[in-house]
Amino acid sequence: MKHLYCSLFGHNYEVTKNVTYHVKEYTCTHCREEVTTSGNGQLTLLTPKYKEINSVLERIHLKRLKRKQLIFDR
Repeated sequence: MKHLYCSLFGHNYEVTKNVTYHVKEYTCTHCREEVTTSGNGQLTLLTPKYKEINSVLERIHLKRLKRKQLIFDR
């Protein structure tokens, strides 16, 4: 029944995780489908490959933010 709603009216995505400023992970509130933004800005299904890519991107992003914050604190 949940998939029927999404097939008729479309998905209702909510942001579940901010990976970077531009890359986010979304989940449909009705059918729990998970998607993420790809390199060209389109939404793609969140496969294990994209989960790994997003985790690496998040780790690099957090390191850069931390390093940037240390520079400004001096």
